[in-house]
Amino acid sequence: ALGGPGGAMIGYLLISIIVYFLMTSLGELSVYRPSSGSLCDYGYEYVSESFGFAMGYNYWLSWAITIAAEISAASLTMAYWFPHIHSLYFSILFFSIIVLFNIFSVRLYGELEYMMSFIKVAVIIVFIVLGFCVIFSKPDTVVHNFTIGDAPFHNGMMGFISVFLFAGYAFQGTELIGVASGEVKEPEKAIPRAVKMVFWRISLFYILSVFVVSALLPYSDPRLLNQNNVLTSPYTLLFSSYLGRYAGDCINFIILIALLSAANASLYSSSRVLWFLAQRNKKSSPIAKLSNQGVPTLALYITAFIGALAFMSSFIKNGQLFTILVTIASISCFVAWWGIAIIHYQFRTKYLKNKTDKLLYKAKFYPYSQLIAVSVISLIVIAQFITFDSSMSFLDKLAVYLGTLPFFVLYAWHKLFLNKKVNQNNKI
Repeated sequence: ALGGPGGAMIGYLLISIIVYFLMTSLGELSVYRPSSGSLCDYGYEYVSESFGFAMGYNYWLSWAITIAAEISAASLTMAYWFPHIHSLYFSILFFSIIVLFNIFSVRLYGELEYMMSFIKVAVIIVFIVLGFCVIFSKPDTVVHNFTIGDAPFHNGMMGFISVFLFAGYAFQGTELIGVASGEVKEPEKAIPRAVKMVFWRISLFYILSVFVVSALLPYSDPRLLNQNNVLTSPYTLLFSSYLGRYAGDCINFIILIALLSAANASLYSSSRVLWFLAQRNKKSSPIAKLSNQGVPTLALYITAFIGALAFMSSFIKNGQLFTILVTIASISCFVAWWGIAIIHYQFRTKYLKNKTDKLLYKAKFYPYSQLIAVSVISLIVIAQFITFDSSMSFLDKLAVYLGTLPFFVLYAWHKLFLNKKVNQNNKI
């Protein structure tokens, strides 16, 4: 609806290329030195103490807030079936389930995530297959939707940039394979395989799904602009042609599964990052301890508590504070991507000094891929102002750029105060 079929396709295609560059960079780092601290650990080692500190706590905070966003959205999907029950009850139920599954063991978390991912993938495959069947049977519809109005590039450059921003948000979370590298067997085999699977699955599923939607739904369909109801989802609009009145139930269930899966992965990754930071800065800290099952229990509880506080903010001033927090967390994830490219470039030039004979897995297209990734991600963040409209409050607009603030504030704080204090203690 914002960029037309051509703008949507190219936007998702370009962001998938950036994701591939970043995943191979993170894959190289994870194979060379597996770590549950992932990008924050590598920030400490290959850039600076201050960079690693800022990247780590910024990343942890963004995912802790994201847990609240996913749980909140999941509880709202239940209103589709149970409109008279307050969403808070479902939030408590889902939050408790996610925390319990993460407490017991990594294996239980993995099995739950595998099951939910299987359901999501299966539905997407069905959607793509059914979509292409319709495309081949009605080629005139495809031609019409790609040429109607100012298609394929609706709204020109402005529309394209808007799509680019949405596509970047959709791909966030792919970097979580780095967090898992510290707990997998034979990372030199598992990580490269995971990089390939994540890239091809996400890229093909996103790009093919967007193509099916673009081919079968005109960008001018007014329902596409009204995305506050699951019945107006492009998936639901197309599925309804085959499943009739059950389409809403089917898609709402899949959306619920997807949101719980995202909350599950967010709690897992953010608790590991906090555990690593505690271990790195003060190994005697109780946060740095593991349970008998290898789970950082206290780090998990603290992360869940922050997520719960963020969720409670959704009841303050009609959710205005919660919206601002989620916006900040979203932009912070782009900062993490930017950090991956910087870290990998520093790793090659300053640490390895471009001697790659020690690497069991090598990132693709170095150094051009890292430089392109840094440039594109910077453009994504700077170009956020294009999405502003008259309906947005000043605080909402400010929150977009405040998303970059936690990293730079943490970096300056560590550089000016904490780093100085550590150096004084060392001299003593």
